[in-house]
Amino acid sequence: MDPRELYQELILDHGRHPRNFRFPEGANRSAEGKNPLCGDHVVVKAKVENGVITEIGFQGSGCAISTAAASTMTEVVKGKARAEVDALFHDFHDLVTGKSAGDVDALGKLAAFSGLSEFPMRVKCATLAWHTLEAALGAAGSDAASIEPVTTE
Repeated sequence: MDPRELYQELILDHGRHPRNFRFPEGANRSAEGKNPLCGDHVVVKAKVENGVITEIGFQGSGCAISTAAASTMTEVVKGKARAEVDALFHDFHDLVTGKSAGDVDALGKLAAFSGLSEFPMRVKCATLAWHTLEAALGAAGSDAASIEPVTTE
């Protein structure tokens, strides 16, 4: 099977059956993101302990790309520290914007979104959850921090 077909299957699967589509108990980071151009909306909540994401989830509505990107993001950032999340987001953003092919091994399932560089209007769909997570992690304090809305226009 062509790798692009495998990638498409992964995106469709995560779009139809999102992982971590819930809010974790004890979340102490939260942010809401909206894309007013297309209507995508996501809320990301995470539990951060000692600088590491121990639990994460999301809820919202949007296109298959937006939902799949949020779903895969929650899977790959769990257990990671802020610096690791920042690096992953940077590599993912470079991948979907076509700036770099990225380190496929380091990106893992996030590499499925490589074809988006051919569709610049869809990049905002794929990065909305990431921007929202970055906003949530940027919120200081141990209590739930809410930043709303993060917009990607």
